[in-house]
Amino acid sequence: MTSNVETVAPHPAAVELPEPWRSAAVTVVIPTYNEAANLPNAIAALMALPLPGLRVLVADDNSPDGTGKIADELAEKYGENRIVPLHRTGPKGLGRAYIEGIDEALKLGAEFIVQMDADLSHPPEAIPGMLGVMFSTNADVVVGSRYVTGGQLDSSWGKRRRALSAWANFYVRTVTGMRIRDVTAGFKIWSRQTLLDLSLQTLHSNGYSFQVEMHYRATLWGKRILEVPIKFQDREAGASKMSVAVQLESAVMPFKLRWQNRDFKQK
Repeated sequence: MTSNVETVAPHPAAVELPEPWRSAAVTVVIPTYNEAANLPNAIAALMALPLPGLRVLVADDNSPDGTGKIADELAEKYGENRIVPLHRTGPKGLGRAYIEGIDEALKLGAEFIVQMDADLSHPPEAIPGMLGVMFSTNADVVVGSRYVTGGQLDSSWGKRRRALSAWANFYVRTVTGMRIRDVTAGFKIWSRQTLLDLSLQTLHSNGYSFQVEMHYRATLWGKRILEVPIKFQDREAGASKMSVAVQLESAVMPFKLRWQNRDFKQK
């Protein structure tokens, strides 16, 4: 598979960004399920960024811990033009939450859409720099990567966890032929047109493998993919959603992607 992946260094986040960088219509889509302890901190960090055109869309899967109610309260605090709660009759899974959230963000006019976890494992302060890379390179998607030069994993990760993460990336890259170093990454920023081209409603996966399927489709379509280094932090509150069912889907999905797209020809 032809490589269309590049690695670049992000611009530093400035206190006052130049136009049109500063006022870009950016929407951060955050899927949530039982993230009541994390969501207020994540929203506060995003609202502090030097991006007045930034909006956050919280796609909540009817969390029993009241995350949806907290999202409503945050919308009142910061303004409904900046925080948009999307209440789903879930749980329906990460992939469906992202699809509904991205679809709503596109309807609201977003020109750039960020995928980000609610648990602050993805650094919000990296977003201005990732957006700067989009503007300066005309990339179709910029991936916040743990595995390019300069990327880091949380210091609390032990050798076994690091090895499993590295193996998962190697496994997916080997099966699919993708050249993305952090092929399972969940932190990225997309251009509006790229997401429209990818036809997200036709994606098959639902768990964490949704990230891999998005990368695979972007690669097939010849989209320009850039990776920038980030430091991945471990969550401080709440529980991981990585169930056995999700792990099984993630293991099978690379082979399904190869099979489903065996006759693919770029339009």
